[in-house]
Amino acid sequence: MSRIKRETKETQIDLEVRRGGGPIEVTTGDVFLDHMVNTLARYAGLLVNLKAKGDLRHHLVEDVAIAIGLALKDEVPEACARFGWATIPMDDALVHAAVDIGGRAWYEGRLPSPLYEHFLQSLAVNLGANLHVVVTRGRDKHHVVEAAVKSTGLALRQALAQGGDDVFSTKGSVKVERG
Repeated sequence: MSRIKRETKETQIDLEVRRGGGPIEVTTGDVFLDHMVNTLARYAGLLVNLKAKGDLRHHLVEDVAIAIGLALKDEVPEACARFGWATIPMDDALVHAAVDIGGRAWYEGRLPSPLYEHFLQSLAVNLGANLHVVVTRGRDKHHVVEAAVKSTGLALRQALAQGGDDVFSTKGSVKVERG
């Protein structure tokens, strides 16, 4: 279980995350953010316990994504599947996501909501993941954003799955020491 407590002048976040599923409890004061974090956790197969509050919606959404990315980074098993991809249809929306959690942070994607595009970018960068989200179609902003979060969650579920005994990379295991 990874625990992140992140506090700034703008936000206060208390987060627990564990791979393998479990109860999901999300309280941020922002109904749509609660819905998207709950959706991400369910589709990614994560236990999430999140309590957060913030001064502005942008700060809250961004900082929650940062905390989730940092917590997930601690949950990545050394010998994981590493790659994941998913396509989600949701009414008028069709969205594809592909992820590599091999430690090279990058985000590419265009969503009809700059705030939730920033959410996925902040998540990817702080997880150290390469995340590509492609919106094939969609008119309803809510459906497009939710399909993007669902496809990202399913892609993360695949990528975080325990692999064999070997690290799935031509580089082998990447070791970093700080000190």
